[in-house]
Amino acid sequence: MIAVAVALGGVLLGVLWWWLAPRVPLVGNVTGDNWAVYLRDSEGEQAVGVDGTFTLLALAFGAVSALVVFLVRRRGGVPLVVALAVGGLLGSVLAWRLGVWLGPAEDVIARAKSVGEGVTFDAPLKLSAKGALLAWPFAGLVLHLGLTALFGPRDPEPFAPREA
Repeated sequence: MIAVAVALGGVLLGVLWWWLAPRVPLVGNVTGDNWAVYLRDSEGEQAVGVDGTFTLLALAFGAVSALVVFLVRRRGGVPLVVALAVGGLLGSVLAWRLGVWLGPAEDVIARAKSVGEGVTFDAPLKLSAKGALLAWPFAGLVLHLGLTALFGPRDPEPFAPREA
């Protein structure tokens, strides 16, 4: 149940990533019958910004999901932590695929032909750093561990203190 609830947050992450990620400008060039697509600004950092935006959003979603799960189920336990990790990973994958689906078309040659030669258009939304998919589960696990260590219920003492 918790894994599904956390994973459904991936829809919001995907929409936010699509909305907030920087656009990578491309331009089409034709030589004879052959089309080529180039970066408009070859030294631009927009492509890295796309990955960074996803990573920062995923870290925030991991922190929020860990906090909510901790507040709802303060006792914790291994199944809860596994559900948080699995839900975070599934949410990241869902967000990645949703963002790519919402973004510009992936066929850049067809897009370049439709807008014309020399006209700038947006590149498809692409997550180059696949390790960013692990940001949500890791952030969730680390924060949940910290919250459980600081504010979770304590185990009873195994032996009663001896009277002197």
